[in-house]
Amino acid sequence: MLILKNLKVDINNNLDLKEIIIKYLHIKTNELISYEISKKSIDARVGHNLSYIYEILINLKEEEKYLKRNRNEFIKKYIENKYIFPKSGEKKLEFRPIIIGLGPAGLFCAYFLAKNGYKPIVYERGKEIPERIKDVEKFWNESILNENSNVQFGEGGAGTFSDGKLNTQVKDKENRIKEILKIFVECGAPKEIMYEKNPHIGTDNLRNVIINLRNKIINYGGEIHFNSVLKDIYIQNGKIKNIKINDKIINTDILILATGHSAKDTFEMLLEKGLKVKNKPFAIGVRIVHSQSLIDENQYNIRNKKLPAATYKLTYNNDKRGIYSFCMCPGGYVVNASSKKGNVVTNGMSNYLRDSKYANSAIIVTVNEEDYGSTPLAGLKYIEEIEKKAYQITKGKVAIQEFKDYELGIKSCNINASSFVKGEVAYVDINKIFPEYINKSLKEGINYFNTKINNFNKGVILAPETRTSSPVRIERNDELVSNILGIYPCGEGSGYAGGITTSAIDGIKIAEVIAKKYKEINKRNEC
Repeated sequence: MLILKNLKVDINNNLDLKEIIIKYLHIKTNELISYEISKKSIDARVGHNLSYIYEILINLKEEEKYLKRNRNEFIKKYIENKYIFPKSGEKKLEFRPIIIGLGPAGLFCAYFLAKNGYKPIVYERGKEIPERIKDVEKFWNESILNENSNVQFGEGGAGTFSDGKLNTQVKDKENRIKEILKIFVECGAPKEIMYEKNPHIGTDNLRNVIINLRNKIINYGGEIHFNSVLKDIYIQNGKIKNIKINDKIINTDILILATGHSAKDTFEMLLEKGLKVKNKPFAIGVRIVHSQSLIDENQYNIRNKKLPAATYKLTYNNDKRGIYSFCMCPGGYVVNASSKKGNVVTNGMSNYLRDSKYANSAIIVTVNEEDYGSTPLAGLKYIEEIEKKAYQITKGKVAIQEFKDYELGIKSCNINASSFVKGEVAYVDINKIFPEYINKSLKEGINYFNTKINNFNKGVILAPETRTSSPVRIERNDELVSNILGIYPCGEGSGYAGGITTSAIDGIKIAEVIAKKYKEINKRNEC
């Protein structure tokens, strides 16, 4: 197999990709056995023809002969690197591994443990997706919140109600990312995620993908229980002995904590039980909404229906803080993502087609110990105070304001929010929700971003955006174990990831270290 890199194709080129490859390689049609897109991106730089840039894997007849006469530096022999799960260790497990949480970290940890014979048991405090969707829509439509089944809690974690973005900056010598994408595709995700530069599944597709992944875990010998809250852990001689789920005591050698970043009650209990927990910096701010056409015109400098909804990534630093865009959702919606009565929080989501007329993104400001204190859960308390203040001001609705009015400190009115917001909105002055240093930084940052994207400061803002990442980290050693033997902190909630893909990677890492140490519980049926 060969790899062809940097194949540039004008976006208006109407030739079939196969024809383009044959023409580029100067070969006959029957010499091309097969081809597969490996990477695809868009070149929208000013002064360049708007183009797709491809990397393609190619099977040719008589490849060696072709390589001998080839003088193109972008065509080479392809060497495939595959993900390899480690061989099992020798230590015997007395009990089945237990995983708390069925977000991306819990899902992929459970998948790899189950596939390799370790029969994990997963406990998720929320509901399975069909019931969870009903609870979320009831909250958006009727303001009736289920604290254990909402945008934050339930099967798939917070990512279930998101854009399903899979891009990450993580270096991946072990090829875990490709394996994650492959599993997603096997479970029904669009095959394009294997090669798009910024892959996404979309909240509509992600729901079915997660259900299919759950079924694979069960078929491999895992168990999954919903409506199951971790109430307590019991430690003996510095090692996990058993846990309490709802009202039931369960023995285990291994407890994998794949809780999401919103599980405040769990973090409080773990700290009380002696786990080493520390706070870590995070960021808070607002969601900003523009018409998708405004973003498209700025990013592509042209209108073209062939192009996907455009994204952006913006950063700015003032004297003390970073201000940046986060979780940008093209063609999406802003949602009320509250998970606790008396608190309000926002998030963004998109369907796979990203076909709403509006783009939204979090614009957030970094905060640290100087702002909230040095105790382990100080960041959590800081977030909760902001969410409670927002609730008091908005009566549980999402705060909304035109940015120009935010600068002036006056309420907005007559914003038609129903086309881009899931949940009710309240016309309030968002300045009253945040400390002044956050308001000042947001205004400074958004006005700076206006120099990068025309009319960026003409957007509508919604608040508060507070659940960008976990404000805590449960400490673990080089073997990924906490100071309590047998307890493995994992994923975004424990402070080791920042999205779907990185959480999935961390779940796989935990599965790997367990497999290296312990024997399988049973040999899986290969049929």
